[in-house]
Amino acid sequence: MPKPMMSGEDIVRDTRLHDSLSRIRHVIIVMSGKGGVGKSTVSSNIAQALSLKGYRTGLMDIDITGPSIPKMFHIEDAKLHAEDDRLIPVSVPPSLSIMSMGFLLPEKDSAVMWRGPMKTSAIRQFIEDVAWGELDYLIIDMPPGTGDEAISIVQLIPKADGAVIVTTPQDVALLDGRKSINFASQTDLHILGIIENMSGFVCPHCGELTDIFGSGGGEKTAENLKIQFLGRVPLEPVVAASGDSGRPVVIAEPASKSAAAFNSIVDKLIRTVENR
Repeated sequence: MPKPMMSGEDIVRDTRLHDSLSRIRHVIIVMSGKGGVGKSTVSSNIAQALSLKGYRTGLMDIDITGPSIPKMFHIEDAKLHAEDDRLIPVSVPPSLSIMSMGFLLPEKDSAVMWRGPMKTSAIRQFIEDVAWGELDYLIIDMPPGTGDEAISIVQLIPKADGAVIVTTPQDVALLDGRKSINFASQTDLHILGIIENMSGFVCPHCGELTDIFGSGGGEKTAENLKIQFLGRVPLEPVVAASGDSGRPVVIAEPASKSAAAFNSIVDKLIRTVENR
């Protein structure tokens, strides 16, 4: 059966989408099977670490109903403006550009009650109507699960470099993480690796590591599924404090164990993506 003819408007939109994506060298999608595993913290620190290493980086928050990235960079009050019919993302030093639904809400606590098609339209606009410019990396912070937003992204960016799966050591998080892995497999989305977040609590007084939630589940899952294990990120009070203050831990506490873990993960990601 022949495909329906595209309208002039559809052709223009596809051209804008292709134009935006053609300027972005690498796209990394950060996913989690469930909420509460620190996915946005991971996304923020990966993006910030890449920019600190000299890469032109974009961070796109597509959690339409629960955007948290603006808070993590203390830019909730940022106002967007347009140039040449495109929105200018919010700039964070040294070379990070950020776009989030949070910038478009009338109030910080405004609820977004949208069904799937409206979410899909917003995500498309975040790509084609935002002046990302020339980027080395675009990090996409997904909402939890494998719903509308996840499906929209793999359809809009079929040539993404791949997904990073964030989990915690608990069995329930690992179970949901495997669902994200199955989603990636069914949609031909390459999996770049698994990150085990909140892997042990680091005492702020003595530095001792205690496995409150267990440890090693993410690595074992990666081994069983023959997926790269990117690393463990410990649970440290400085991570929560840096998120609340709007400065990711890689820049707020660069000597911390968490910052070291994130930098190691980013180095692995760079090697993996650049060598594909």
